[in-house]
Amino acid sequence: MSSIAAFFGRLMLAAIFIIAGAGKLGDLAGTDHYIQSVGMPAGLALPAAIFELVAGLAIALGVMTRFFSLLLAGFCLLTAVLFHNNFADQTNSIMFMKNVAIAGGFLCLFAQSHLHWSYDAIRVRRKAELATADADAARHDAELRAAKAEGHADALRSPAVAVPAAVTSPPVGIDPAVGIDRNRDGIDDRAQTFAPAPVVTPTVHDRDGDGIDDRAEPIDPRLRP
Repeated sequence: MSSIAAFFGRLMLAAIFIIAGAGKLGDLAGTDHYIQSVGMPAGLALPAAIFELVAGLAIALGVMTRFFSLLLAGFCLLTAVLFHNNFADQTNSIMFMKNVAIAGGFLCLFAQSHLHWSYDAIRVRRKAELATADADAARHDAELRAAKAEGHADALRSPAVAVPAAVTSPPVGIDPAVGIDRNRDGIDDRAQTFAPAPVVTPTVHDRDGDGIDDRAEPIDPRLRP
């Protein structure tokens, strides 16, 4: 409910200056003559009209509300002193108090900053959203850095895993413990400075096929060569 009241109160304050500024623009000559009647210099009608119209629209739309509230409060007090200082005239006294009351309304608007349904409210909300997004991004970056640091620390604490060497099978005919040993002397043939002696297969005389060397048997003239 207070938001609705603040919104319509802002519109009512703004309407006074929007209407007054538009009226001054429609009669610049009469406004300038009235300004000069109180001893002010000529040529202030147009700036005063533009200021009232722009400031009134800013208050109605909620654009830089606090800034224009202060300007309009000062403007009301200044015009009250300059144009309505004849307290012997009841009308001037009423106008003086009216300007003072409007200035008080703008000071309340400045102090309370009711910005609902205004451009300023949109800007404040957007600023808060950006701040929240920045905080989330910063927290996410911090979590990533912490995770990377923890992973690096774990890698330093973990022992290195030895990679087993490839096991190769020795070529066919090579003893993995000895090497090449065709003469079976227990020495690798490649480490010898001389050619290994050829393996001589003894000649076996066994013409009768009994599995016994004929020369080891009793002499039988029939089996002699």
